[in-house]
Amino acid sequence: MEGNEQTAHVALPLKYRPMTFEDVVGQEHVTRTLRNALESGRVANAYLFIGPRGIGKTTLSRIFAKALNCTNPKGVEPCGECENCVQIAAGRSIDVVELDAASHNKVEDVRPIIEAVQFKPASSKYKIFIIDECHMLTASAWNALLKTLEEPPPYVRFVFATTEGDKVLDTIVSRCQRFDLRRIQTHQIAERLRYICGKEGIDAEEDALLAIARGAEGGMRDALSSLDQLIAFKGMKITEEDALGVFGLVSRSALEGLAGAVLKGDAAAILRAVEAFDSAGKNMRRLASELMQHFRNLLVYQTLGGATTGLEATPEQVKTLAEQAKLCDSSRIFRVADQLAAMEDKLRHVLSVRTLIEMTLIRASRLATVASIEELMRAVRALRAAQPAVPPTPVAPVAPAAPRPASPAPAHAVMAPAPSPAAAPAPQLRPPAAAPAPDQPQSRDLTPEEQRQMLDDRRLNDFMGIFKGAKITDMKK
Repeated sequence: MEGNEQTAHVALPLKYRPMTFEDVVGQEHVTRTLRNALESGRVANAYLFIGPRGIGKTTLSRIFAKALNCTNPKGVEPCGECENCVQIAAGRSIDVVELDAASHNKVEDVRPIIEAVQFKPASSKYKIFIIDECHMLTASAWNALLKTLEEPPPYVRFVFATTEGDKVLDTIVSRCQRFDLRRIQTHQIAERLRYICGKEGIDAEEDALLAIARGAEGGMRDALSSLDQLIAFKGMKITEEDALGVFGLVSRSALEGLAGAVLKGDAAAILRAVEAFDSAGKNMRRLASELMQHFRNLLVYQTLGGATTGLEATPEQVKTLAEQAKLCDSSRIFRVADQLAAMEDKLRHVLSVRTLIEMTLIRASRLATVASIEELMRAVRALRAAQPAVPPTPVAPVAPAAPRPASPAPAHAVMAPAPSPAAAPAPQLRPPAAAPAPDQPQSRDLTPEEQRQMLDDRRLNDFMGIFKGAKITDMKK
């Protein structure tokens, strides 16, 4: 029996559970605050950890409990070797009490905590109560804990963990230091899986680890459980196809190829790819979600560049993003992402998932290849800036005629006012004509009737309105 116990398999999520703050992945904002609190001695009465499953809420609670009660700490990190650390890690410490509120949520379940608070810890500095899934506690149970939580003895600390922080009473949240744990990024999970495979001697392809990380959806525990399952299924060598078959995911290269077809406006390639995915039994709703994430990364890359922590991508994915970023303007990518976001909302109610995805991607491909109004306006402004200025074409002057002495000019004739005595005389529209050649007809003065008809001509008046300050001095025929 002892030999069997020694060789018993330990699941990877338990075997590689973080034992120190340094081992925790993706929650630096929480570990930094807890470390500073321990270093400065400003430890609060109660802490509340909120976040989705499998990201380290209970693990952080136990590490924090070990750091508080460790008899031989390494700075602010628990040593993991003293009696208190060993007992807390094994769940046998009498001074660290864990309560699963999912199944113990009534007043009678929290009454032992209220009674235990009255007694000092047996062999530790603090008596710590860890309540997991605390949102399941009834209002009566919370009210029973309220007074104890508000004014606990100096040797008592509370740690609450929940996946649904909005269900915790506001009166409880106000008495705790709240920490919102976030989903772990895909490349961070892949790095952790690579480290564990190295320790276990597993030969796993890089894209296989990436597929496992994608399937975990930000949860480290889910990723380790999936890796454990694949090892049991395939042995010591894991390929990308093995991981994709378990999760029903699309390969990284195929997903990036589909995104490239959208950016290039290749409707035929889009239809062929969607048909292949659907025939292979891939998760089409998950495909839509991952496409949305890819275009989000593409937009972030175009805006901020590859050197940013907000880019959830591996180095291989960053290379592809750099190539695809050259294919399309950021405004078009934003319109594509908007179409995909609308599609995700419709996928909840539609019956034919494949048809909706095909139509949405074809529409998105047209948006990716059609210039927007902003692009057209930029092109117009660029052309105007590059085009040299063209001087205005001079208008040939018309020989003016002398005003009619007998009758005043009609009201619609455009005549310039006479210049003041101090002003210089108005220049003539053109210099006097040269003497005509012998074979050309001689000009003559117009008769009064001809002058009146000329001055009454609307075309002449409209033309003379162009030349401000000019006046008619002579009229010849």
